[in-house]
Amino acid sequence: MIKHYHHAIGKVIKAARLTDEDALVLTFEDESTLTALDEAQCCCEARYMRTDDNLDDLVGCKLLDFEIKDAPSVEEDDDIHEVQFLEVKTDKGCVTMASHNEHNGYYGGFAISFMYKETA
Repeated sequence: MIKHYHHAIGKVIKAARLTDEDALVLTFEDESTLTALDEAQCCCEARYMRTDDNLDDLVGCKLLDFEIKDAPSVEEDDDIHEVQFLEVKTDKGCVTMASHNEHNGYYGGFAISFMYKETA
């Protein structure tokens, strides 16, 4: 398992899904996979990943790159809601994932990581 995504660049996406563990999993035509998730959860946080885009739009596309963009935080009373966007760039357009972190202000931030797995 490789801890970055560079080995997946240029591969054609066969399937894309968001798991129950809030991870984006891309499966490529050669059956290798790339998983993107925010693994940095601390005790008093709620982290989750969502998208309003259709992940099926990624099928048949060649993966070009990823870009991470920060959104403004929302503070209400003692609660903070942070969002960081993960843009999946392909040869046919982009799909944007939103990684959320809701916390009490003591914790915070993001740690989106990638795990690439070759075909067995």
